[in-house]
Formats: sequence, C-alpha cells, structure tokens
Amino acid sequence: MTAPDRTGPLKGLRVFDLTRILAGPTCTQLLGDLGAEIIKIERPGHGDDTRKWGPPFLKDENGEDSDTAAYYLSANRNKRSLTLDIATAEGQALAKRLIAHCDVLVENFKVGGLAKFGLDYASVAEVKPDIVYCSITGFGQTGPYAPRAGYDYLAQGMGGIMSLTGEPEGEPVKVGVGIADVVCGLFAANAIQAALRHRDLTGEGQHIDLALLDTQIAWLVNEGMNYLVSGQVPRRQGNEHPNIVPYKVLPCSDGYFILAVGNDAQFQRFCAFAGVPELAEDERFKTNANRVRNREALYALLPEVTAQKPLDTWLDGLAEIGVPSGPVNDLARVFEDPHVLHRGMRMKMPYPGSESGELEMMGNPIKFSRTPVDYKRPPPKAGEHTDEVLTEMLDLSEEEIAALREAGTI
Repeated sequence: MTAPDRTGPLKGLRVFDLTRILAGPTCTQLLGDLGAEIIKIERPGHGDDTRKWGPPFLKDENGEDSDTAAYYLSANRNKRSLTLDIATAEGQALAKRLIAHCDVLVENFKVGGLAKFGLDYASVAEVKPDIVYCSITGFGQTGPYAPRAGYDYLAQGMGGIMSLTGEPEGEPVKVGVGIADVVCGLFAANAIQAALRHRDLTGEGQHIDLALLDTQIAWLVNEGMNYLVSGQVPRRQGNEHPNIVPYKVLPCSDGYFILAVGNDAQFQRFCAFAGVPELAEDERFKTNANRVRNREALYALLPEVTAQKPLDTWLDGLAEIGVPSGPVNDLARVFEDPHVLHRGMRMKMPYPGSESGELEMMGNPIKFSRTPVDYKRPPPKAGEHTDEVLTEMLDLSEEEIAALREAGTI
C-alpha cells in the first residue's frame, strides 16, 4: 500500500519523526496536515507515552475503553507509525537508511540523548548532509539549564506566564492546556519550513534548536514589553487586560459575558446602548488611558449596569453596533456552535475498530485557497505501518521484515 495522494503545500516532503508527548507531535501533525509525509518512530511494545495518558480512552467497537487515550489522538493525525528499537545496532542502522530518504528529522530527546544511538545531528548529517534536523527540548542545546528535563508546567512557571495568570490575590495559575508545548511545536513547524526554504536555495541543511522556555518567553508579547519598557513587574489581573479598559467578564441577568472594548469610539457606543451615555463623557473614562488609570472606579460601576439585561440582548445588541463581546462557552457549546461547525473545526475521520467507526477531531485552522489542508490518515496504532514503510522506502522483503521482527528490532 502506498501513501495516499497528498494535496497540501508540503506535498513531497518526508519527515522522520522521533517525537512523543505534545510539543514534537504538535509540530509534526501540522506538517502532516500541510501535506508532508510523517514517519512516526515508536518503541516496540510501548509506543508514544501519551497512548496511555487517560482516561478518557476512545471506545472500541464493543463500547469498552480501548488502549488509545484521547491525549494521544489530539496530536498524531496524518502520520504513519513504524516501531523501531533505536537502542540496538540493527535499529540504528535501519534508522539511518530511512533518514537518508527523508528531508526533515524532528526529535525531542534530552540534550545529547540521541548521540549514544548515533542519531544526533552530527551523525545524521554524515548520512544526509542536507537534512533539516529540529531538536525540541525544555531549555535548549546550550546554557546552564540545558541538561535538565523540561516540561510544559515548568516552562509556564519559569517563563513568566503563570505570574500573569489568575486572580490578583490568588495563587499563580497555569493555562488550562499544555500551551508552552503547543506553541513550541508551532514555532518548530515554522522554523522547519524556513530551513527547508534555505535548503532549497543553497543545498545546505542545518540544526534547529528550540526550547520550551525560549518560546514561552517569546509569547509574553505585550506584557513582556510592558516590563522591558517600564521596569515595572506586571501583576496578575484575573480577567482584566493590562492596557485596555473595559476588557473583562461582566455579569448579565442570566450569567456572564465578555466585554472587549478596544477604543474610545466603541466605549461611547457601548455606553449609549447600555443607557449610561454619561460615563463616556466622564473625564475619568473618556479616553482609554484614563480608563486604565481609573479602572477600579469604572469596574465598580459597570456590573450594576450590565446585570440589567440578559446575555442574548448584550451579544446581539453589541454586535449590531460593532462593540466586541462574546459568551464564556464550555466545550460542549464550543463544539456545537454553528460558526465553529461551518469553519470545519469539528470534523470526523474514519477510524476502524472504534465504537462508531469514526473519530471526531478538532480541525486545522489554516484555510488555503489552492492547496487545502487534508485529513488522509487518522492517528495510527503503534507500528501500524511498519511493514508498509519498510517495503515502500527500503524495498525490504517479507522475509527480511520477519527477521527484523523476530530479532525485536521492529
């Protein structure tokens, strides 16, 4: 069986994927969505650790928990899985033969962890000089923290985002998903494509060094610059914004809604619709800069105003006059929202062996006009494509593959 025809802009690229958990798989899933062929390498008998990170587990055709966790399914679409023991000499030799047919290698082992297997960048570049080799670690290939193991939670704490998240008087709070991992994976995918552009122009491969901590710091964005410009350490502000007021969750008569006023004209329109036009003329609140300075006074007044009308009245009325607002949806509401469905952010893939024969997934947000994202493969079972890949890429016979399996190499 050959790989399905690809339609994305990265069609024709092949990635040797030595990643697991979240940051690396996020990167390679995105590359796969964009058309690259992803060969996911997993340890025989174990596979990616996140296969067991449940519950919840996907239900099998009998309605029972399978051995595949939802966590694994979130970041491993559009890949083929090949089990390979790179701790053995035979596995290392086979890996290098496969890498010679690849454009990109992505790995997230500890610093130096692949050198003992002869699969570090210097060793791989001897086999494939133009390889684009991307290493994802907690703290990078250099620096005093480089040898340390890195985790999303640590990056969020050390990188400052937890100091900005949570209520002012509460404890620091991490983001509710592994956002440091995910954003690092997105940076990695971007860096890989830039390095491929350089390779195509010059013939040169290179080593990309990405760290969770570095990328976490990079997306401190305005709060990072607020500190660097002012020298003042930002404090946690709960649902408030450091530079825009009003920008907050506010009560309505049947729950809560988000008000996100971005400029003075929007504030004037909001006040008129809310029946308090005088607030827009109050010198304390007339400009955004003054509203920021007087946020406590304004936020003391607004809840009594917004609590007078129900959610739909606020959302519909403010949308009509161009004032940004929105609900605070739980995930059930998110995945039932007609706009979300229209945009393809909830989609299905065939998944034999599951209770429904299908797998619901979150869609890719990128919309191309000419080279659309496609969903050719659901997340693979461990080793599902071992024979297929070895036959297709290395032209191994059934007997050779059987011998490798007997030896525990695959």
